[in-house]
Amino acid sequence: MEKPRSISDSTGKQKVRSAEVGTDILKALAELSPATSLSRLAEHVQMPASKVHRYLQALIASGFAEQNSATNHYGLGREALRVGLAALGSMDVLKVATLPLAELRDELNETCFLAVWGNQGATVVHIEPAVRAVTVVTQLGSVLPLLSSSTGLVFNAYLPQRETLDLRQQELATGSPHALADEQVHDALAEQIRQRGLHHVHGLLMPGVDALSAPVFDATGKIAAVLTVVGPTSLFHADEHGPAAQRLLAASSAVSWRMGYQPQ
Repeated sequence: MEKPRSISDSTGKQKVRSAEVGTDILKALAELSPATSLSRLAEHVQMPASKVHRYLQALIASGFAEQNSATNHYGLGREALRVGLAALGSMDVLKVATLPLAELRDELNETCFLAVWGNQGATVVHIEPAVRAVTVVTQLGSVLPLLSSSTGLVFNAYLPQRETLDLRQQELATGSPHALADEQVHDALAEQIRQRGLHHVHGLLMPGVDALSAPVFDATGKIAAVLTVVGPTSLFHADEHGPAAQRLLAASSAVSWRMGYQPQ
């Protein structure tokens, strides 16, 4: 015989449902920002306007929504903005990328690392080494060249030129001829990387070593880091259309999504 539901069970479920409706309305306010009418909001969440209005009053009272007295339109309140900014502030790319990077290493059994843009350029901040006899040694804290590594070239493609120009000029001033000294060749490669969303190199930085790199974006759409897979050419094939590239793109997209990035 089925036990009758207790009042506390029903109340608990009602509270959960109310919280779900409230968050749906907050998400809709964010999607329709900066402001929207009640009718448009109700249509967006597919709820009766009277129900949405009740929830809006509660959200306004708690500071999560506000109403413009001149237009009667609704938008996110100061509390929602404060919570959102706090969440963005806690989106440390190193923390967010650690698990996906380890999973990528397990899938490919190749060394995978995360690099961020530091004072000296592309800097390795986390490494998941391959578990096998033949591997590629990458040092934590090492700075990779801008124009002679897949990691650096991805940063070069997505960062504003003012942030990379000095380093680019330094690397080109070493004396040895470089294909990317030609402005047109440089710009064409950067555009190609942006279109493909990743870049591969064969023995560019180290002979016998292949690498694949893909960008990670933050909530503002700016490049936050680069994920790279490296391996010996004899075992790892850095093909932009191969399975390793697909897994790398899936990992970088997952990290970007967790950072709050939404592709246009």
